[in-house]
Amino acid sequence: MQPSEKRKSQLAAFDRLLTIMDELREQCPWDQKQTMESLRHLTIEETFELSDAILGRDLEEVKKELGDILLHIVFYAKMGDEKDAFDIGQVIQQLNEKLIRRHPHIYGDAVAEDEEAVKQNWEKIKLKEKGNQSVLGGVPRSLPALIKAMRIQEKARGVGFDWENKYQVWEKVEEEMKEFKETLDAMDTGLPDKEAATAEFGDLLFSLINYARYVEVNPEEALERTNRKFIHRFQYLEEAAKDAGKSLADMSLAEMDVYWEAAKKKG
Repeated sequence: MQPSEKRKSQLAAFDRLLTIMDELREQCPWDQKQTMESLRHLTIEETFELSDAILGRDLEEVKKELGDILLHIVFYAKMGDEKDAFDIGQVIQQLNEKLIRRHPHIYGDAVAEDEEAVKQNWEKIKLKEKGNQSVLGGVPRSLPALIKAMRIQEKARGVGFDWENKYQVWEKVEEEMKEFKETLDAMDTGLPDKEAATAEFGDLLFSLINYARYVEVNPEEALERTNRKFIHRFQYLEEAAKDAGKSLADMSLAEMDVYWEAAKKKG
């Protein structure tokens, strides 16, 4: 298929989707009832399902979940059109203009020779556009804490506020680890201060996320992979114990550890 024919096919598919959305909104009781507020939690769920598909490297599932999210985008645009606020064409046009505006090294005279320069240009232009008084003003307050920490650090880096090298970052990790341990040691001597321990643990986590970012490891993805690995191994432990006629609740930690080690060998 020639590129021009492929583009015609893509546009025809999108046009059909818009027609189907119009028909569903007019004729389907469920679709008629939906509001932006009622759809919101479903959109969040679909986003997590896409994330699962990406982590599972299941491209067929990724395709399916992208379709579900696209449906939600078209749905929101349809509702906006009904309120005479915006339509899907305006949504796309605004996006087009933003992409052109934020890529002056492609559509203007700016120079960006590497990824880091592109990120810095993006953050500077974004800050100017939104009129935020703070570089961090665009970080959503409702983001999960781990992802929020990543975005805070990325935005600070975007304006040049960052460590010079990874060794400095790791020194900060070790410093925070020491402070956290000192707080715990103080609690062991009979001076409990859970507020201080919580604060120090937060500092430690923030520094670890910072180091992961610096060495180009996505901490959210890393933690989720570990979560999945633990679930896989623990479920093996459960099944192995069941096959042996045992209950985890009645087994000693040493007995469970035998199955756990077997699970680790299996991956």
